[in-house]
Amino acid sequence: MGDIGQFLPFILMFVVVYFFMIAPQMKRAKKEKKFAAELKRSDNVITKSGMHGKIFELTDHACVIETQAGKIKFERSAISMEMSKKLKTSVDTK
Repeated sequence: MGDIGQFLPFILMFVVVYFFMIAPQMKRAKKEKKFAAELKRSDNVITKSGMHGKIFELTDHACVIETQAGKIKFERSAISMEMSKKLKTSVDTK
């Protein structure tokens, strides 16, 4: 019993770190993966670098976004889930 008592603070610290850091990060990664999979042609999106555009073409790992400057090819992971959802909700409410 005494040996377990010595490791109890470490075990408790791991549990706290898991529930406050690791689990939310895994949940967020799962949402981002689902968002990237649900992208479709003609969706208005914003990239993580701030580029606004409309999806013109999709492949498995990349997408072509049509902007005012022309068509630019990006990786699907470069599209920001938060900013694109904010853009969608602001367009829907107008």
